[in-house]
Amino acid sequence: MNCLVVGAGNAGRPVARLLNNQGEKVIITDPKSIDEFKEDVQKILKQIEKEGVILDLGNPDPSIDGIDMVYKAPSLPDSAPIAEKIKNANLKVLTNEEFSRIVNDLIPVDIIGITGTMGKTTTTYITTAIFKQAGYNVWSCSSLVNNLVSEAIIDGIVKGKAEDCDIAIFELPHGTIGLLDNLDIKMGLLTNIAEDHLSEFGGSLEKYQERKLILEKMSKTFISNNSCRDIIEPIRPDTLFYELNNPDSVADFIGFEGEDTLTIQYGNEQFTTPFHMMSYFFENSLAASAVALEYGVLKGDIIDALSEFRGLPAHMQDLGDYNGRRVILDSAFLYDGMKITLEYFKDENVVLFLDHFDTLSKRDKAEVGELVGQYVDTVIASGFNEVTQEVEMNAAYEVLNAIENPNATKVACENITDAAELTFKYSKPGDIILHMGPLIAYDRLTTMDKIMVGLERGCNKYD
Repeated sequence: MNCLVVGAGNAGRPVARLLNNQGEKVIITDPKSIDEFKEDVQKILKQIEKEGVILDLGNPDPSIDGIDMVYKAPSLPDSAPIAEKIKNANLKVLTNEEFSRIVNDLIPVDIIGITGTMGKTTTTYITTAIFKQAGYNVWSCSSLVNNLVSEAIIDGIVKGKAEDCDIAIFELPHGTIGLLDNLDIKMGLLTNIAEDHLSEFGGSLEKYQERKLILEKMSKTFISNNSCRDIIEPIRPDTLFYELNNPDSVADFIGFEGEDTLTIQYGNEQFTTPFHMMSYFFENSLAASAVALEYGVLKGDIIDALSEFRGLPAHMQDLGDYNGRRVILDSAFLYDGMKITLEYFKDENVVLFLDHFDTLSKRDKAEVGELVGQYVDTVIASGFNEVTQEVEMNAAYEVLNAIENPNATKVACENITDAAELTFKYSKPGDIILHMGPLIAYDRLTTMDKIMVGLERGCNKYD
C-alpha cells in the first residue's frame, strides 16, 4: 500500500516509521525543509529515510498521485491545500485510533501506562526498578529515553523490544496519549493533574483533563492520586487511590514519610522500607508501589528495590562537589513541584539558575519569579528558548522582575551554559547551586551537555 504521511512533526514521524516497518511504501511530506527542523529531529528524519521512508520535505504542495492511504497530522488545518486535495480525492485517512490499534497488536505483553502532570517520569522509572527487582524483563519507555515517548515506543517495536520482554511500562504524556489513544492497558496510573500545557488546549483545563483521562478509558485497572478523586470517582467508581502523609486518609494505599524510611499501608497490611531519596520521590514511590502490589509483586521485592534506589538523572540529581559547592539538578518547573524542592533546601544558602520556562507550552514566568524569590536570594535566569532556538531575554526578565525581595541578586543571561558558569561568581564554598526548569525533561541530553560545560567553565574561572 502506498501511504502519504502529511506532517513531519511529532505525530507524523512515528506513524511513518511504523508503517514503513510493517511493509508499506511510505512518503512523509512537510512544507518545512529538513534544515528547518531541530538538529535532533533532523537525525530522526535521516534515520527513517535510511530505513526506507521517502522524505518529501520543503514541499508546500505534495502530490497524492498513486496514494492509497493518508495520515494527517492533528495540527494540519482543514483549510490547507493538501487537506482539501485529500478530501476531494476521497482517500482513506488513517486515524489515531486505527494507528493505535496497529501499535497495540504489535505489543504481546501487559502494558502499564503512567500519566499525570508531574511525577510521571519519576514514577515510571521507580516502577521499572521494582519490576526488574521482581525478576521481570521490562521494556520501559519514558521521556528519559526520548522526550517524545511515542517515538521511543515505535523505536522499541521496530527493534524487537516489544517481543523480547515480559511487561511494558510506558510513561504516557498527553501528546503520546493523543496519538496512541486505543491501547489495551492492563494497569493505568494517574499521578495528578495540574494547570500546565493549557496553551496547547486553547487555555482549557477541562480539555487537558479529558486528554489525560483517555488513560482511564483504556485501563483495565486504574489507580489515581487521591487529589484527583473528585474528577475520577464519578466516572470510574472502581478506581484505587493512593495518598501520602494523611493518617485520616480513606485511600487504598497510604504512605508515611520517615527520615530515612517509607511506610506503606494497604488493606490490613503494612510494611516499612529503607529510603534514601528526597522530596517528591516519596509520593512517586508510593504510586509505583501501589501499581506493583496491585499487579501481584511481592512486598519483599518492593522493599529491596526501594532500599537500593538512588533517584534518576536530573530529578534532584546530586552532581557532587564543584569548588566546594554542592550542585543539584532538578527538572521541577511547575509551581507545586518547585515549591517542594525549594522547601527541601530552605535552610541552605542556595544560588539558583533557571532555564527558559516555555517549551511547547507557554508558562507564567512571573509566578516562577514570585515563588523563587520567597526562598533564594540569588537567581540567574536564561533567556534561550530551546524550542524556537531563539534568545528571548524578556522571558528571563519576567522571572526576575517578579522577585519582590529588594536585596536579591538577579542576573539575566543569554543561555543556560552562561547561567551555570555564573553560579560560581555569585556563590562561595559551602553553598548549594541548584538548577530548576523544564528543559532537562524536554531535551535532557542537549540541556545536560550545556549545563556541564557551564559548570566546568565556572570551576575554572572562579574559586
